[in-house]
Amino acid sequence: MKLKKAKTLSTVTMAVLLSATIAGCSQGQSGSGNAAATQAASTTSTQEASTQSASTPSATTSTTSTAASSGGTSAAATTKLDTSTMFSDRDLAQTADLTGATQVKLESGNDVTIDAEGVYVLSGEATNATVTVEAPDDAKVQLVLDGVSIVNADAPAIYVKAADKVFVTSADGTNHMEVTGTYAADGETNLDAVIFSRSDLTLNGTGTLDIVSKEGNGISSKDDLKITGGVYSIQSAADSLEANDSILINDGAVTIDSGKDGLHSENADDATLGYIYMKGGTLNIAAADDGIQGTSLVQIDGGTINITKSEEGIEANYILVNDGQITLYANDDGINAAQKAEGDVAIVVNGGTLDVTVGSGDTDAFDSNGDLYVNGGTIKVTAPTSSFDADGTAQLNGGDVTVNGEQITEMPESHMGGGGGGGRGGMRR
Repeated sequence: MKLKKAKTLSTVTMAVLLSATIAGCSQGQSGSGNAAATQAASTTSTQEASTQSASTPSATTSTTSTAASSGGTSAAATTKLDTSTMFSDRDLAQTADLTGATQVKLESGNDVTIDAEGVYVLSGEATNATVTVEAPDDAKVQLVLDGVSIVNADAPAIYVKAADKVFVTSADGTNHMEVTGTYAADGETNLDAVIFSRSDLTLNGTGTLDIVSKEGNGISSKDDLKITGGVYSIQSAADSLEANDSILINDGAVTIDSGKDGLHSENADDATLGYIYMKGGTLNIAAADDGIQGTSLVQIDGGTINITKSEEGIEANYILVNDGQITLYANDDGINAAQKAEGDVAIVVNGGTLDVTVGSGDTDAFDSNGDLYVNGGTIKVTAPTSSFDADGTAQLNGGDVTVNGEQITEMPESHMGGGGGGGRGGMRR
């Protein structure tokens, strides 16, 4: 990483900075880095903690079912997650209370270090400047982007080195962040994204944020990555959205052009993590590899997903679709369940509208290395070779299913028991 003149916003220096209020912002949260706002920030922290579970929900927290196969997979599972504490009130608030907020004007060649809990309003255009959050482990830091442009050669635009949680809130208007070259490491930490976080990260807001990563990921979190609002355009050479523990989407609009996976969540140490959950919002994805890949689980309870380009559209150990609008094209398998971690391997569709198109060759629209249950929803399949393929139990229990223009009422027997999962999903039989 190149050495640059550093500017630190400490508890002392923040006392002399001006606070400001942006019109239209809500009164839902408070906090600043100066001594006068300490109590307000502590109150916000308490409220945040009370509305969010202390630990990340595992992919096996809760399962509702009425029947199960001999392998343990639920034929009527409606959830694999406890979603009740997934999004806190502060996650869902799209504007910040700027009472006592600290104003930060970005300058080229000057890094900014934030070392205390609070709300910070970032503005200005800068090259080779990184905003680093290195705050106490219990600190919650909110960065409000108010007309920000950062273009760096080899370092993230935002680097969360330490904190309990960081919110990146896009105010009305457009913000731009770009890294043009190969990322330089920070000691033993391999920095690889325009926004790189070692802590929980929430993106929200009412504005727009454009991300360009010429040699790496778009946005990465080593814990949870949440999107609850805002409009995002992400171009990345590697994964566009990447997280170790989970990617959680409640709202917002994200357009992705990815050199690898559009969304990728993987945890090598805990088989219950590395999952993706979507409740609302819109994803528009063009990916050179998978559109959406979760190691343990992908659960879709709502929202709109448009995957216009992918090798495999949606891939995970367990894929559960309860609602939402899903349209996807895949060169290989459309929706693929493969043994990527410990636990059941299955595809379960209970609802939603799915339009799945796959390319020619050894491809399947739905491919499970375990079980496959269609219990409801409206499904349209365009597949020149195979529509449904499962190694285990395959059942069509409900829903409106059309394959290549013809409605079907039972699983095609010729495609049962021959499951595989091309690409990174495993070898075919």
